[in-house]
Amino acid sequence: MLQDNQKAKRYCAIKYTFAIIDTVYILGLLFLFLRLGLSGILAYNISKVFSSSFLLIPGYLLAISLLYYLLDFPLTLYRSFILEHKFCLSKQKFRDWLFDQFKAGILTYIISLILLGAFYYILKHNPVLWWLIVSLFWIFFSVILAKLTPVIIIPLFFKYKKLSDEILRQRILILGQKLKVKILDVFEIDFSKKTLKGNAGFVGIGNTKRVILADTLKDKYSHDEIEVILAHEFAHYKLKHLLKIILLNSSATILAFYLIFKTSGYFLGGFGLSALSDIAALPLIAIYLVACGITLQPLENYFSRRWERDADKLALKVTGLKEAFISMMEKLSLQNLADRNPHPLIKIFFFDHPPVDERIEMAKRF
Repeated sequence: MLQDNQKAKRYCAIKYTFAIIDTVYILGLLFLFLRLGLSGILAYNISKVFSSSFLLIPGYLLAISLLYYLLDFPLTLYRSFILEHKFCLSKQKFRDWLFDQFKAGILTYIISLILLGAFYYILKHNPVLWWLIVSLFWIFFSVILAKLTPVIIIPLFFKYKKLSDEILRQRILILGQKLKVKILDVFEIDFSKKTLKGNAGFVGIGNTKRVILADTLKDKYSHDEIEVILAHEFAHYKLKHLLKIILLNSSATILAFYLIFKTSGYFLGGFGLSALSDIAALPLIAIYLVACGITLQPLENYFSRRWERDADKLALKVTGLKEAFISMMEKLSLQNLADRNPHPLIKIFFFDHPPVDERIEMAKRF
């Protein structure tokens, strides 16, 4: 057990380090891109290539996305492929991983194009209240995306089918009825093709809500353990945590765009930019969004950990499966190489769930 904990500590330490490096790296690249005038040069050349201004945003976004991906590729390769294989958490072939990267890149580009297209259109036509209207559009779009995730996005990367274990399926459906959660059905997802980590979730909104169980979890956990996992997920809906998360994220989005509206004028001239509506100012907007994300992360994590504790307590209350909860947490932490007892600063900045040891202690006292 001690050896496993040490292995998990090493794995997590590397993950934390790379998360910090990635953040500093992207902020540094964005700053240099603006400071050296490269953003303006790129925007000028894109405008010369495309005679129509309608193609300026797609062209600029494509160019800067490809450039960033190439510069970030070594870090991405190590963090999401080499490291996972080094710690025996993945058996995915490099070709398949690269194809996933390609699909994720296209998907990210399409979503970014929609959001940025709306941003610049609204900025142009409503220069006073654009920050509020853009925020509301981005919030609305995120809700639509959450609804479409199980029917469009997940199938791009995984195959899933209706759960074949009828006894387990009925237990989960009955559990949903007990917590008054409407479920389309229970599905099994082929997680093992990409990772050996265990996972389960309750995804979708409205008529797309469904339970998905990773095959890496379904085949290694008892029915009691799986039931208490799903009871936790259902508890989030019962306690209206999804609505609270949307409100919290919405507040953060509105705050970020309001700060851009009020303060970006002080920085535009320093980077040789004429206005926020200039496509060359996009890296400045990205710096704002990344910086706001870092600043607000501890607060968002704090509320998330509180809601996770509440979901754990309700799951235990509804199922009464105290021992199954504890054994499930022990197994899951070992399977996923979780940091069971992180340093307080690590917990503040990186943990949106209570650490495993805290969750187990809570269950023992329940």
